[in-house]
Amino acid sequence: MHSIHDNEIISYEVDFQKSRITLHTLGGNGDSVTTTIEFIDVLAHMFETQLQGSIILDISKYEVSRFLKHNKELLEKQKNYGWPMHYEKIEDLLERLQNEKYNYYVISSSYGLNGWVIAKEYNIYN
Repeated sequence: MHSIHDNEIISYEVDFQKSRITLHTLGGNGDSVTTTIEFIDVLAHMFETQLQGSIILDISKYEVSRFLKHNKELLEKQKNYGWPMHYEKIEDLLERLQNEKYNYYVISSSYGLNGWVIAKEYNIYN
């Protein structure tokens, strides 16, 4: 997989119809290689601190159980609105996310945009 460390985020697109999020970046360390990061089969996402010149530190992949643990308050607040999907108990949500093979991707930044994506996979293209 290509390195995205120190890549600058130029733009991003959220395509709800295709359940995809695409980040367009420029390589770090002074090179101008364009790199595309694409999250596929996206269920939910949250980005914070969107700033011009945002720099990616890393994208880490975790089990969805970690998402549930770190976002209890958000899940409680949005549960009655069908977010991220309809479920009765948190255990039901965990089971469904695991059965449908979702992952918890955390986008860490050196500067600017950071957040997370619940998706089935992601790819990096040059």
